[in-house]
Amino acid sequence: MQGKAVVVFSGGQDSTTCLFWAMQNFDEVIAVTFDYGQRHKLEIECAKEIAGELGVEHHILDMALLNQLAPNALTRDDIPVQAGEDGALPNTFVEGRNMLFLTFAGVLAKVKGAKHIVTGVCETDFSGYPDCRDVFIKSLNVTMNLAMNYDFVIHTPLMWIDKAETWALADQLGRLDYVREKTLTCYNGIKGDGCGECPACILRRNGLEKYLTQKTEN
Repeated sequence: MQGKAVVVFSGGQDSTTCLFWAMQNFDEVIAVTFDYGQRHKLEIECAKEIAGELGVEHHILDMALLNQLAPNALTRDDIPVQAGEDGALPNTFVEGRNMLFLTFAGVLAKVKGAKHIVTGVCETDFSGYPDCRDVFIKSLNVTMNLAMNYDFVIHTPLMWIDKAETWALADQLGRLDYVREKTLTCYNGIKGDGCGECPACILRRNGLEKYLTQKTEN
């Protein structure tokens, strides 16, 4: 693919893998990170550091209103991270986050003359988040095209793969060690392999162990 792409970038495993994917597939890549009052400011610093190391143009947009509207475990120190029970969403779900992030990424993309938007949402390991579903992405893509009269294409490289396959993709891109060591996925704000105990770390570790086992066997 040719052209320019904007990557929704948090500095985590998924978005960093998507950033490397975009760098391989597009002529020019711009990263955009959203400051929505997340619990760990290190997440933003991590994104800045990675973008700087890779020489990628990087924008940080203020989305503090999201914190005000949708307080949860990712935006409040006094709310412990909890898994959903009886089919309920985990309390790490931020209402409307991906809808807003992608919409603002679209505004930036149009201003920058980019037709492509890349996001790391995934329906395989998505914890039930409704705004990670493929049907939502396709719907928003149409809405954004109509709202801005612009031919956006939203790319979701991770949509149909699990965490082990996400690690495999990072490895195929020659960036497995970089993603493992430099990214921040942990809900407790610890880079790399993280705390090892929160839901994000468990999902990440299980995926890595599965991939490394498969790689050894093959």
